[in-house]
Amino acid sequence: MLNRVVQYKTLLRQIAYVPAYKPPDQEDFHKLREYLQRHDRLLILTGAGISTESGIPDYRSEEVGLYARSNHKPIQYQDFVRYPKVRQRYWARNFVGWPRFSSVQPNATHYSIRELEKAGKVTAVVTQNVDRLHHKAGSENIIELHGTGYIVKCMKCPYEIDRFKLQEILLINNPGMESSFNMIRPDGDVDLSKEQVDRFQTPLCPKCESPLKPDIVFFGDNVPKERVEQVRHQVSVSDAVFVLGSSLTVYSSYRIILQAKEENKKIAVLNIGPTRADDIVDLKISTKCGEILTDLCNSINKTI
Repeated sequence: MLNRVVQYKTLLRQIAYVPAYKPPDQEDFHKLREYLQRHDRLLILTGAGISTESGIPDYRSEEVGLYARSNHKPIQYQDFVRYPKVRQRYWARNFVGWPRFSSVQPNATHYSIRELEKAGKVTAVVTQNVDRLHHKAGSENIIELHGTGYIVKCMKCPYEIDRFKLQEILLINNPGMESSFNMIRPDGDVDLSKEQVDRFQTPLCPKCESPLKPDIVFFGDNVPKERVEQVRHQVSVSDAVFVLGSSLTVYSSYRIILQAKEENKKIAVLNIGPTRADDIVDLKISTKCGEILTDLCNSINKTI
């Protein structure tokens, strides 16, 4: 009985964060099927829209995204660097949100991408997400464009630590830290009271006592140059780009589309709602990724 309750609550969270959409029709299916059959070296670019189906909200979706649900703004890199209180608030909330965030499981879209990889159709998966759901689904050649919440690094020395191991340390240093919360954010953050935040012991590097930061590219920070070059190379060796669940609003993802366009790659977008690149891509299907990808993959695998 308890397992059924947990499953039901999980299902409600998954439904709650997926924006309203038009179910795919046969024309959508045939267009995407033809596109996927025509290209054998796909670069797949994924955004927060594919993780909403696992119960992690995105930022911008109408009515159900983080911006629509609250006044919360994602943490800015310069604020994290400059202000100890900002780091304390971030780590306190991240600490409480981590058990649920790290337990989220892949959905049909992540597994469909893995099936396309197995079929030899994918050169690389470039993801804007920090949730490692592609890893959990078994994907292999993954480039985490904005980093990951699963690794934590010192801001001054080479020290780094696995996020699960850091959680054990934080538990020891912050006994009795509790919170009830309804929604995790795309980076694992949750809401806490001021009193809870003020009591929290912020983690420091055990080597040099400098601040620790998750290996995430925060808003206002830059994607590391070597990662940018790695993505540029993968675009060049691909023959097409397939965008899943991204509005392409941030430039780090949009420039991938600009490069692909410049190199005459065919670009398809599967996303609920408009994207920044709708006027320059070759194919745009506006529907829920998981609603169409499973059947598409099954259909394509039968012809290979």
